[in-house]
Amino acid sequence: MTAASGPDSGSGADSERRMLLQACVNGARDLAEHPWLSADPSVVAQDAAAAVEAGAAEVHVHPKDAAGRDSLAADDVARWVGAVREAAPGVPVGVTTGAWAEPDVERRLAAIEGWTELPDHASVNWHEDGADEVAALLLRRGVAVEAGLWDAAGFEVWKRSPVRGDCLRVLIELPDEPTETLRDHAEGMIAHVQLEEPDLPILLHGEEGSTWPVFDLAVEFGLDSRIGLEDTPLLPDGANAPGNAALVRAAIGRMRGV
Repeated sequence: MTAASGPDSGSGADSERRMLLQACVNGARDLAEHPWLSADPSVVAQDAAAAVEAGAAEVHVHPKDAAGRDSLAADDVARWVGAVREAAPGVPVGVTTGAWAEPDVERRLAAIEGWTELPDHASVNWHEDGADEVAALLLRRGVAVEAGLWDAAGFEVWKRSPVRGDCLRVLIELPDEPTETLRDHAEGMIAHVQLEEPDLPILLHGEEGSTWPVFDLAVEFGLDSRIGLEDTPLLPDGANAPGNAALVRAAIGRMRGV
């Protein structure tokens, strides 16, 4: 279920029918920020399953160590990916490979090489050192790659990447910036990606205050998107979301124009 890429690809019911909605259920947030943010994978997996029941088609999760820190260690990845798969059978599960979890490139590669429970896909941030190597290793291991592009510098590295065209999709993340600048920022990034890889799906999303405005742009442009506690703990009206399922339901409502 993939949207046609580009700001002019569709709108309304047609966009809703083709738009992939991913639930980004925890992210690198401090566990104290929300009751459903936990170091226990079974707790987060339960909330992820509720988000899928509410309408999400995929789950993006950040595996944690016992202290609740993002981890790429094989045992942690296996526990978290396994827990989500048990709670939501058949749903694609993706993880992060963010450098904050392991800043040293060689140790990051060694950790990924040791994974025993392989996720369906993993995000790779192209503004981080070692992105090409991490992506190539994931592909060699049979894990699809989501190309994370946050800024022009990351785009330039991805543009020159030998694995650019082998990615599953491009994740364009817009920062928490004034709403009036988001459209121009989004259209510029989308145009640059489409110039290089016109057939590669784009998942457009924001963070914090930009989350809901950018989600609305994704709906308008007919692009894939995501929602969840990683990007915002708030519903569109500013109220605290009781969990990921509530965020997904709000997103589905906006996809339907209600």
